[in-house]
Amino acid sequence: MPQFDFAHVFWPQLAWLAISFALLYFGVVRLTLPKLGKVMDARDNKIAGDIAEAKAAKANADAIDARYHADMAMSRDEARNAIALAKAAAAKSTEARLAVAAQQAEAEIAAAEARIAEAVTKAEGTLRDAAAESAADIVAKLTGKQPKPDAAQAAVAALV
Repeated sequence: MPQFDFAHVFWPQLAWLAISFALLYFGVVRLTLPKLGKVMDARDNKIAGDIAEAKAAKANADAIDARYHADMAMSRDEARNAIALAKAAAAKSTEARLAVAAQQAEAEIAAAEARIAEAVTKAEGTLRDAAAESAADIVAKLTGKQPKPDAAQAAVAALV
């Protein structure tokens, strides 16, 4: 069997093994590895670029979020100020209307008190006249003499 003839076969097989290994090794190292290295470098660069782009997008989004929250806070403050001003204006308007209504009410009360005082005075005068007439009639019935109207008026005025 020729396979077992190590004296004649071993060295040529070893030589061909070394030549095949060298061809395959240098073929892989010189041809395939640079292409593979370029692909891996391109992939690493793409990943690094995507990560940098994502970080920039996140920073931009954070800045936009911060501006949004600042604008919202400023809008809330402006709204609170506007509400406070509106409340103050409404309170002043209400106070002014209440003051006008109070003045009108006081004027109406004063006019009503004047009318009441006038009615009381008129009623007192009418009662004095009625009392004087009644007293004069009573004196006339009791004594048979008609007193003078001035004397009856004076007697009623002295009693009141």
